[in-house]
Amino acid sequence: MDIGCGVAAVRSSLTAKDLPDSLGGLRSEIERAIPVGFEQHKRPVQGDPELWREFGDLTPAVHDLESKARHQVGTLGGGNHFLELCLDTEDRVWLMLHSGSRNIGKTLAEIHIGRAKKLAHNQGLPDRDLAVFLAGTREMQEYRRDLFWAQRYARANRQAMLQLYRDVLRRFRPDVRFADAVQCHHNYVAEEVHFGQEVLVTRKGAIRAGKGELGIIPGSMGTRSYVVRGLGNPQSFESASHGAGRRMSRGEAKRRFTVKDLREQTQGVECRKDGGVLDEIPAAYKDIGQVMQQQRDLIEVVAELRQVLCVKG
Repeated sequence: MDIGCGVAAVRSSLTAKDLPDSLGGLRSEIERAIPVGFEQHKRPVQGDPELWREFGDLTPAVHDLESKARHQVGTLGGGNHFLELCLDTEDRVWLMLHSGSRNIGKTLAEIHIGRAKKLAHNQGLPDRDLAVFLAGTREMQEYRRDLFWAQRYARANRQAMLQLYRDVLRRFRPDVRFADAVQCHHNYVAEEVHFGQEVLVTRKGAIRAGKGELGIIPGSMGTRSYVVRGLGNPQSFESASHGAGRRMSRGEAKRRFTVKDLREQTQGVECRKDGGVLDEIPAAYKDIGQVMQQQRDLIEVVAELRQVLCVKG
């Protein structure tokens, strides 16, 4: 559903000693600059003009959502999406965020899933969620058009948020400098060649890990995250895991843990510590260290990051 969901990270020139003793004020500034949850910007953030020239080519069912889509560029959304301030093993400060294609991506997905379920060739399926489009059909062509647009929108959304995030840091430290950002989708479709064939690769909960390509594998708030370099393993279709993954459902996490548990597991991290984010407690996720150990043949670690500040949607 969350077309183009992914992560972006950028290293700054700051180190841990450059940060204020309390990060509460910085978190408040980030939350003021970047809308979270269902919120959006009062005025659209400037983005890729080509994106909006192509909006009219999308399925007509979403044409009335253009204004909302424009106002949601540069916004976080909810669920497990986050904005984080991290330190690497050399105490250098990193900015990291996780987001997707917001309401417009969700709506496009719902429209095309609904269309697929009505097609004649899908009527005999044991589960309607297995409905597919067939190559060479009008339905497939229109789906790919909207899908790839939504993935570009998701990337533009992350770029806009990174710019807003950088601006917040500059207000605290005008002398701060930033390296080039690392960007990667982890819920998306790509046209690639594998084993001599042109294929559509769907990476759901996975990143591309082509040889030498940089990617990001986040943990949960209160654990570790990793910037990685792909090894180009052909057996995985040059892919790697996108992160820890949930150990239990959100409902089970809320039943099993308390706010006290959340506070203990996020000790040392400036973040919300209330029942509203209890489903994101670190113990609801798998051990990121074990996940990284199991994919040593897919990626190598470039930087290990630990969160010191986290804004949840």
